[in-house]
Parts: sequence; structure tokens; C-alpha cells
Amino acid sequence: MPKEIERKFLVRKDLWYALPKSPGEEIQQGYLLAEPGLVIRIRIRGNNGFLTIKGITHKMTRDEYEYPVPVDQAEELYELYARSRVEKIRYTMEFKGNTWEVDEFFGENNGLILAEIELTSEDQEFSRPPWLGEEVTSDNRYYNSYLAEKPFSTWA
Repeated sequence: MPKEIERKFLVRKDLWYALPKSPGEEIQQGYLLAEPGLVIRIRIRGNNGFLTIKGITHKMTRDEYEYPVPVDQAEELYELYARSRVEKIRYTMEFKGNTWEVDEFFGENNGLILAEIELTSEDQEFSRPPWLGEEVTSDNRYYNSYLAEKPFSTWA
């Protein structure tokens, strides 16, 4: 069974904005189903579409199945069936042998920047880039499926 082991962090905006970086890639994510323990989303990333199914998270690990979908079908699913949505620009950054994905959200989640690292085990050690802020791995509010339903701009 495919597993995703991931840690998630807030990003220190002052340091992040000062970094040289390559152009990011726009991502649109629509949630066909988002409930505790089961998320089904459609993602459009450039000219590619993906259908993803995620299970319940235990610590930092959860089941994840991802399948390529023709982009025209992904766009149709997004428009017709996505109950909630998230839009962001994703940057990929290398730091001391690890790949970080940094998402700058826009729309109703504008102002939020999150960094994620995918690991091969929950106890894998890694170096933290200086632009990382607080770890939010165990805070469900920072799941994209949560942000689609309760955007960052609505938080107190």
C-alpha cells in the first residue's frame, strides 16, 4: 500500500521572499470528498491532471493513491464536482540533500506559505532550512482539504 510520510512547516516570510528561486508552478486542487479519514481530490498542475485518494493520518503517515488523469478530464471534474478548492503556487527547493515543496497560497488563503518535506520514515533526520518556521504537521488546520473548507483568511 502506497504511503505518504510528510512533515509540514510554516515559512518565515521575510527570509522566504529574500531567497532567489525558480518560477513556481500554479496548482489548482478541488476536493470531491473531504471527511475525516478520507480525502479524494482532483489536481491540475500545468498540463497534467491527477486524482488522489488519501486515508487517515497516523502521526505523519497516511495511505496515498495518486493516478494521472487527462488534463481535460481533470478540468471537467474540477469544474463540475469540486465542492471546495485551493489555489497555490508551488516552488521546489533543494536543501542539504532534501527536496522541499513550498506552497504560496492565494485566493481566500492568501498570505499563507507552507513548506513540506516527504520522508522515507517517520524518524528520518533532515536539515531545516533557515526560512522554516513553526512545525504544523499535527495541526489539521493546515491540511489543504481543511483550508479549502475553512480558508486561512477566515481564521481569528
